[in-house]
Amino acid sequence: MAPEVAPDTEAHQDSHRSSAMPLGDHLRELRSRLLKSGIAIALGMVVGWVYYTAIFNWLSAPFAAVVAQAQAEGREVTLALTGVADPFILQLQVAAVTGLLISAPIWLYQLWRFVTPGLHRHEKRWAMAFALFATPLFLAGVFLAYTVLPFGLEILFGFTPDNVENIVSVDRYLSFFIRMILVFGIGFLAPLMIVLLNFAGVLTGKRLLSWWRWIIFTIFIFSAVATPTGDPINLLLLAAPILLLVMIAVGISLLNDKRRARKAPKDLDYSQLDDDEISPLDEE
Repeated sequence: MAPEVAPDTEAHQDSHRSSAMPLGDHLRELRSRLLKSGIAIALGMVVGWVYYTAIFNWLSAPFAAVVAQAQAEGREVTLALTGVADPFILQLQVAAVTGLLISAPIWLYQLWRFVTPGLHRHEKRWAMAFALFATPLFLAGVFLAYTVLPFGLEILFGFTPDNVENIVSVDRYLSFFIRMILVFGIGFLAPLMIVLLNFAGVLTGKRLLSWWRWIIFTIFIFSAVATPTGDPINLLLLAAPILLLVMIAVGISLLNDKRRARKAPKDLDYSQLDDDEISPLDEE
């Protein structure tokens, strides 16, 4: 009978094998993660293809609201297809957007599992927690983008000169829509990444707190670039919730640092470790 391996030794060996993974294994791991994500997105695209009409009505609703407002003001705003193959390409694009949104929990989980191969076994549960919390945060960003989009479009079309009609290609509108939802969704994921990096021991709450000026500056710059118009109202609609989430993330990081400090051995001196030596981790 093989001797039983102590839990801490087993976790250390698991981490060592992951950190010592050669380049070929990393590439195979990347291929596996991309394949699983691709299959999930493809299945979501099937749903988007089947329910194309209803989904396109949802995607074009922000534009339809702007059209109604423009007609009330005596202006013409039209969403148009200008090519022979555009209807088919449009359905593919709608299916792709649907697949990306529906499969978000799966490809977010695969992304986190790939970038954290060296975690201990009990820490790998964070990957599941990441997918669990990342999905509603990403969808919240998408919802906010969907809510803000009509206001942004209305402001942009407001610069149209008199006696000029706005004929907008559908593919350009969809590209604009996709960019908006992705930027807002990724913006809402940033606080979660901060928490996970803290739990992994990469960032401390104290260090994050010392960066508060740069964090606020970065959030507002990101919001100014991400919003379609850059006006103060739309900028604040994106920056305010992200800033609030980041503050919550920093608070969680500070609490986790205190918890970690209480569990750390009092006589542990990291200055005695070599530069290339792995420091002992708290095994739970």
